[in-house]
Amino acid sequence: MFDGPHGVAHGEGDVMRVLGIDPGLTRCGVGVIEGTPGRTPTLLYAGVVRTPSDLSTGQRLADLERHLVQWLAEYRPDALAVERVFARRDVSTIIGTAQASGVALLVGTRAGVHVAQHTPSEVKAAISGSGRADKAQVGHMVARILKLDAPPSPADAADAVALAICHLWRGPAQRRIEEAAIRRELAVAAARARRRA
Repeated sequence: MFDGPHGVAHGEGDVMRVLGIDPGLTRCGVGVIEGTPGRTPTLLYAGVVRTPSDLSTGQRLADLERHLVQWLAEYRPDALAVERVFARRDVSTIIGTAQASGVALLVGTRAGVHVAQHTPSEVKAAISGSGRADKAQVGHMVARILKLDAPPSPADAADAVALAICHLWRGPAQRRIEEAAIRRELAVAAARARRRA
């Protein structure tokens, strides 16, 4: 479906385009940035996908999928950063969030884009220096990092942009660690196979 640099590991100086997804069934935040790790990125898009609550869950998820496929085709990101779902008190909210997250992971993987997940505290720490920052602080720091007059709105869009920035700054190092762990596992498996032979 896509050609280009998808699946290529990026180094410190490479320009990378990241699509951030703050998953939600009613409002799914979407943000696209481009830049290099540690530098001021450029905001390409920030917004939300809203799905009507009077539709069935399946219809809402299909609507979300259509929008995400369109953004992938339009912006052609090198990576997709999705917020890792964590337990909340409101079970109905967490179910919708998990379903929307699954759609985002599926769409990105199917398109051949590198997909990563980041926890809310990871994103907050990357953006503000504190894993306990609130939404307003994250929005303020997103605006400051991107040199905007105000944070992207609504808050779900700002959160998606924050996810994209977090991945841009931390993703390449995180991916190298994951690849090293895979290489180590393969080497251990190969050594065991040689011992059995």
